[in-house]
Amino acid sequence: MFRTTLFAVAASIALAGCSAVGALNRASEPLDVYDIRAPKSLAVARGRPQGIDFIIEEPTASGVLNTDRIVVRPSSAQVQYLPDARWSETAPSMIRSALIESFERTGAFRYVGRSPLALSGDVALVTNLSEFHAEILPDEDAGTVRMTLVARLVREDNATILTSRTFTRVAALPDVATPTIIAAYESAAHEILSDLAEWVLESRGIAFGSS
Repeated sequence: MFRTTLFAVAASIALAGCSAVGALNRASEPLDVYDIRAPKSLAVARGRPQGIDFIIEEPTASGVLNTDRIVVRPSSAQVQYLPDARWSETAPSMIRSALIESFERTGAFRYVGRSPLALSGDVALVTNLSEFHAEILPDEDAGTVRMTLVARLVREDNATILTSRTFTRVAALPDVATPTIIAAYESAAHEILSDLAEWVLESRGIAFGSS
């Protein structure tokens, strides 16, 4: 599998879907749809929530990542997509939905959402999704999934950056079947979402435990 190009049909494939990366890109067929939600284990605030509107901006991303297709890089300069799968929405929108779900579950703030209840919010989480791809080299049946999210907490009334941090996670791919690739994406995203929730609560001086 995966001998000449990500979307070539390998002679060794006997069953459809045995390798997501080695399968023919059947553009006319519907793609399986996958989603990333909030992790089950998250930081949970102790005590009363802060009385603020916490706004989650949609992550910015390059055109390569601003799509519902699942990115695979056979080299640093080349971009391809899984032939038989896609995200439920564009990657930035999906990550924003997972962020909102995560911070709602922390119970740390009066309100968490895409837009403020009043004319402006109090604090916003502004992020850039700079990496969100699988790295699988030609002639290899293993690889990694890499995710990097640059996060900033911003005071909305004057656009002051309160604090910032970059989160990077790498998940191993023991094989290149679609379920394995999706599971690695989910693992990397869940670790970042969990780390990000703890960072925000610590930055806001909110005591927390684990859910």
